Amino acid sequence: MTSERRILFVHAHPDDESIGTGATMARYAAEGAHVVLVTCTRGEEGDVIPSELRHLGADRDDRLGQYRVGELARACAALGVHDHRFLGGAGRWRDSGMMGAPTNDDPACFWQADLDLAAAELVGVIREVRPQVVVTYDDNGYYGHPDHIQAHRVAWRAFEKAGDPSFGEEEPWTPSRFYATAMPLSVLARAVDTGPFKRLATVEEFGFGVPDEQVTTRVDATAHVEAKIAALRAHRTQLSVSGGYFALSNDVGQPVLGEEYYTLLAGEPGPAGEDGRETGLFGP
Repeated sequence: MTSERRILFVHAHPDDESIGTGATMARYAAEGAHVVLVTCTRGEEGDVIPSELRHLGADRDDRLGQYRVGELARACAALGVHDHRFLGGAGRWRDSGMMGAPTNDDPACFWQADLDLAAAELVGVIREVRPQVVVTYDDNGYYGHPDHIQAHRVAWRAFEKAGDPSFGEEEPWTPSRFYATAMPLSVLARAVDTGPFKRLATVEEFGFGVPDEQVTTRVDATAHVEAKIAALRAHRTQLSVSGGYFALSNDVGQPVLGEEYYTLLAGEPGPAGEDGRETGLFGP
């Protein structure tokens, strides 16, 4: 292994990596860490923003998923991430759509994936890469999307099983730390009634965010925010970017943050900064 520091990010769809963890990924890649991204679906059910590309999502022939594979490759290049895999291979599991959508019942969707089967795929990656750190979402999937919830379940099961010699044939490896992405409500509150996109009047209207005391870790990657913006722009079907803000298809603006936040779910806390939070993901 060429790098002493190795970190694995597990995301549900193309664009999730850039929105929630792009600056962190760019920082660690620039510092020489081996940054690995595993994406669980190709995002076939995403809403397409540009009118000239809406034909990609007009039916279920997976043209959108195929197109988003290319967007993801461009985003990874912008972040300096050179090791990306789709869980089980591209198209192994399909985007499930939003919670409660009929697509949740598709036997091929990620929400319906057998947990041990999907975890075994991720265990293989963990044992190959041997990361010290695994990053994904919390058990609510950050905002309740079924694929995000499933990504948490799969990543947690793989985290538990990767060190078990009775699970699979590869040499066991146990990562030392497991993180969930987090958005402190106090940080989200700063975005209320700001930016060039649709503005919200209260922080509750965003529909996500966690109490500040739940957030254990703040990664300062402001030096890499331009790389994050370039990665967000690469996801043209899904995101609009303007003036330090981005918006999904609902046109609700969110700031592009250079500081990204996490909750440590397993492992020993590392050194804390002035705010009492860890300053990095690799610990002591």
